[in-house]
Amino acid sequence: MTPAIPIFTIILLVLAVLILFLSFVTVSQGTIAVVTIFGKYRRILGPGLNFKIPFFEVVYKRISIQNRSVELEFQAITIDQANVYFKAMLLYAVINTNEESIKNVAFKFIDDRNLMQALVRTIEGSIRGFVATKKQSEVLSLRKEIVNDVKEQIDQTLETWGYHLLDLQLNDITFDEEIIKSMAKVVASSNLKAAAENEGQALLITKTKAAEADGNATKIAAEAERLAAQLRGQGVALFREEVAKGMSQAAKEMEQANLDTSVILFSMWTEAIKNFAEYGKGNVIFLDGSSEGMDRTMREMMAMNKLMEPKNPAPIKK
Repeated sequence: MTPAIPIFTIILLVLAVLILFLSFVTVSQGTIAVVTIFGKYRRILGPGLNFKIPFFEVVYKRISIQNRSVELEFQAITIDQANVYFKAMLLYAVINTNEESIKNVAFKFIDDRNLMQALVRTIEGSIRGFVATKKQSEVLSLRKEIVNDVKEQIDQTLETWGYHLLDLQLNDITFDEEIIKSMAKVVASSNLKAAAENEGQALLITKTKAAEADGNATKIAAEAERLAAQLRGQGVALFREEVAKGMSQAAKEMEQANLDTSVILFSMWTEAIKNFAEYGKGNVIFLDGSSEGMDRTMREMMAMNKLMEPKNPAPIKK
């Protein structure tokens, strides 16, 4: 028979195993363990397998150094007494893994509930203080300014707690229903006013351009008419000059041939009737075709011919 193991030896073996088991502690990744001895801070343990003095060193708290987020819903009042409702998302984390920062995180607050309450109330108070200095019409356009103001005010406070504000997003900013309706009416009236002003400007420009075009067209037409009249006058003057030269030359030749110059007028008369018939385009022209009428017309044309003849200059007395 095998000898029995003494009870004392068994107790010692059990105690040895227990002491060995209690001498090691495992810390998860992204976590820092805070160790105390007799209730007093001793040291911190990083991720992995760590050794500690059994029965004396105790893991007081395990602190996550990962990012944390929390959603906020609260109300603020503007300087013109309008209620503003905020929905925000807060992102924060332990500022670093330094021993002093970890001690602040571990011992500043009794538990995470009290930390969260203080953090949320501090941010809400900061936003309320900022909104209280602004009008309700300005709040919607000041998201970035609100976030920057909150960060400036609470970053230093959070550092004393061992935390750092990573981001604050104002996801939703709303007002009372009556204020939203009034703001919609203001926007609609502003849009109508802008549209009316644009339409008026467009109409003014259109009328101005049309008036300028009409003026330029009238000016161009008047200039063309003036030039045409000038050219017509010059043409008529040249025609008369050529007619006068031709008649004068023909009269001289007929005088040299001892012929009656009235034949020229008769020829002009017949040429005129021919042109009336050829280019009249159906218009009715009344002419006196009697011998007395032709005789009268011939006399009038001869009188005009005499008026057109140049007068002989008076002889110069010597």
